[in-house]
Amino acid sequence: MTRFNGEALSRETAADGEEEEWKEEEWKKEEKKEDSRDAREAIIELDDVAFGYTATPVVENVSLRIDPGEYVAIVGPNGSGKSTLLKLVLGLLRPDRGTARLFSQPAHQFDDGSRIGYVAQHASASKSMPITVREVVKMGRFPHVGFGRLGASDREIVEEAIGTVGMSSFADRRITALSGGQRQRAFIARALAGEADLLVLDEPTVGVDADSVAAFYDLLEALHGQGITIILIEHDLSAVTAHAERAVCLNREIYFDGPTDEFTPENALARTMGATAEPERETT
Repeated sequence: MTRFNGEALSRETAADGEEEEWKEEEWKKEEKKEDSRDAREAIIELDDVAFGYTATPVVENVSLRIDPGEYVAIVGPNGSGKSTLLKLVLGLLRPDRGTARLFSQPAHQFDDGSRIGYVAQHASASKSMPITVREVVKMGRFPHVGFGRLGASDREIVEEAIGTVGMSSFADRRITALSGGQRQRAFIARALAGEADLLVLDEPTVGVDADSVAAFYDLLEALHGQGITIILIEHDLSAVTAHAERAVCLNREIYFDGPTDEFTPENALARTMGATAEPERETT
């Protein structure tokens, strides 16, 4: 006959109660995190966005939120809508459906250019510009001073931006005389001189040599450490997993959105190519 052990049952009941209390505390912590996240001003908010240049959508069903200080890489096959998505984010295109907000404003109405630094896919257009690195970086101050004369504080900010990207020794060199990696650094310095909150880069390492790419990503990590929000379109998946904090895998729709340490490039890209899985849907 089994004897009833009241003491053991009491201990077990107490342990269950402690576990329930611990779970409740964890739930409260998570709720506080969500409340804190919602209270912050999102840098970017896309809600069920669709867009097409013709009747065929280039992107659709895209919902995305990027908060201050995030380092997000957008990846996907050629023609997946990555550059179009950036244009929607920056307000250069208006969604056919859904909403796109930038710094809590409709993206197409946002006009504070000083808050955004944009580095294009190719710096090749700068090859025909007969201006120096310093003159390029000075352009970053124009949203603050217009086309008037830069004051002493503006010039100090320009020199500091040039130094931050390691281009002080090239400040008086013409853009036409620089390598691709050096030109990209000059354009990042321009964004820094503008005191941008958001740095957007569209495949910035295309055509750049390997040593310059490594230095470029070291620079981005340093800038991210200073609190700048970074959105990067990148074709090099190893660079994405090594440097970005969050990956968004796109092929018209979003097939993966999460931490890069959970991002498996082979599986994610297989999904974007359409074979094995449905795109992610928001859960409630």
